[in-house]
Formats: sequence, C-alpha cells, structure tokens
Amino acid sequence: MNTTSPQARALSGIGVKIAGTGMYVPPGVITNGDLEALMDTSDEWIVQRTGISKRHRALPGQSLRHLAVEAGRAALGDAGLSIQDVDLLILATVGAETTCPATACRVVDDLGGGNAGALDLVAACSGFVYSMNLAHNMIRCGSMKRVLVIGAEHLTQFCEYTTRGRGTAILFGDAAAGAVFEACSDPSRGILAQAMHSDGSGWKDLYLPYQERDFPEDAEDRDMIGVLHMNGRAVFKFAVKTFCDLIDDTLKKASIPADDVDMFVCHQSNVRILDAARERFGIPAEKLYVNIERYGNTSAASVPICLDELRKAGRVRDGQKVMFVAFGGGLTWASSLWQL
Repeated sequence: MNTTSPQARALSGIGVKIAGTGMYVPPGVITNGDLEALMDTSDEWIVQRTGISKRHRALPGQSLRHLAVEAGRAALGDAGLSIQDVDLLILATVGAETTCPATACRVVDDLGGGNAGALDLVAACSGFVYSMNLAHNMIRCGSMKRVLVIGAEHLTQFCEYTTRGRGTAILFGDAAAGAVFEACSDPSRGILAQAMHSDGSGWKDLYLPYQERDFPEDAEDRDMIGVLHMNGRAVFKFAVKTFCDLIDDTLKKASIPADDVDMFVCHQSNVRILDAARERFGIPAEKLYVNIERYGNTSAASVPICLDELRKAGRVRDGQKVMFVAFGGGLTWASSLWQL
C-alpha cells in the first residue's frame, strides 16, 4: 500500500480531491516568557533549539473533543457539507477522551449526528498522514465517497511545567485541524506515492505512561504518570535521518524529482529538522512551509494546520503536487504525495 500506480488509478476511474479544510486553535497562549517564569529555560534557548516562540493551550473546560468538533465544523463548512454527507470520520489523536466509545463517535454526534462510521487512529505525530492515506485508499477503491479526517491534540494536559518536565513542556501545544476528502471523476487526482512505517523498538524514546507498568525498566521519574516522556536527543537523531530518507524514498516511488513538488507540508516538530531536509534536497524556503514558531508541536494537528493555512493563502491549490510528511512516537513515520 505504498504506491498508487497510474494504471490502478485509471482502472478505478475514481480520483480523490481535498474538498475543504479547517482548523481551530484555542485562545490560551503559553509564551517562552511564561515558561521562563516556571522552569530553568530562556526564550533564546528555546528559539535556538526548536524555533518555537509560543504555543496554544486549551482553556479550562475545553476538552480534546471540543477542539476536534470546532475543526471538523470548519472543514465541513469550507467544503459546503454537513456531517450527514460524510461516510466516515477518522480522528487522529494521542489523547482520545475514552477508548470506549471512540472519541470520534462523539465528535460525529456533536457535529450534528447521523450514521457516519467513526474511529480514533493513534499514530502520534504521524496520525494525520496515516489517516489521509487510509481515507484516500477507501475512496479510491469505491467503498467511501467522502471521509472527514481530523487531527486533534490537547497535549498541554500531558506536560509538567517545571524544570523536570522542560523537555516536553517547551515543545507541545493544543490545536485541531481537519480536511474533507472526496471522490471525483478525474482519476489523475489523488496520491502518487505513499508510505506508512513503524519501529516499535524505539517506543521508549517518546511515550505517555498511564500506570507503573507503562514505564521502561530503566526509566527515571517514575512518579510522572500521565506526563509525556521523551529522549530528545534520540528522537532528534531519528527524525533527521528518517525525515530525509522518507522524502527521498517517496520521490523515487513517484519517479519525480524534488523540484517537481510544489509544496512540502511537513510535521512541525523542530525547525532544525525542517532546515536539514530543505538543505539536503535544495528545497527553496517558500516550498517548505514553517509555522512552528506560532503553534509549537501540535502532533497530529500539525500537518492539517499547515494545509489549511496554505490553502487559505492560495499557496496550495488544485493542479499542484504536494507532499505531506510526518514522524512521531511509535516510532512512526509516513508520507503522502498528492496530485491535487
């Protein structure tokens, strides 16, 4: 399921387009200055190492579901649709409110009800790209006509705002964004190449423990239950290599050079990782979008936020080739190269 050949697309007679996008960012804000007052850090240190100046935080009483519903409502509105027009909703998140029922089921209900299929997908920061690949493939094979994919995260609830939790607290923010994927009559539109990978041996480099047994045997800070734990150095090393290799492999599968891609829409985890990819492939700055300074790392919401902002600005539009790339806990990594 890593490529979609031109022959397969032509035989299906079904293309896939992005019919609408939308996002929601909660009004609460945590600046680097705020963090300076809470832990041993500085604005200069954070910006230099991550590129982040601020991140958003849900207000008291705002849940993950609230963020997802607002983003879903915006995406449906942009597409001129209601939830009753959708066959399936995929909610990509690491923070589902419950496992039974899936939070996605309640999001469908909150959006107006109906009988759309609904599921939560957990692939950390790769969640939206995983989900858009699945949505595309279900539409391409004819089993679905429209799929709403939402990436939503309420990550600040899993951060400890002290020096002990500095490694994750400086990075993560809350947000949600989504896209409506829809069948169309032009089979040339849709995914040209895709990939979804994991390496479970690296799970302990980024994990969220809910009880004692969830910790690695050699873990420190075992009292920090319900808090994100990250080996920043290991994740950075993994991300830099994986990110560049993933772009290279996806381009080879599609048999196109990097210059033919109009925009790279990448997970916003660290500006240094984005710069490394841009330099390796000689990508002009205007073709690799960066907004991490305003939102921080919003995990599964990161890629769709970029997509929505780019569409609204007219920088991503029909007829272009656009590559989506993400990597995260799991460890997971995924790509999705589209002919829009």
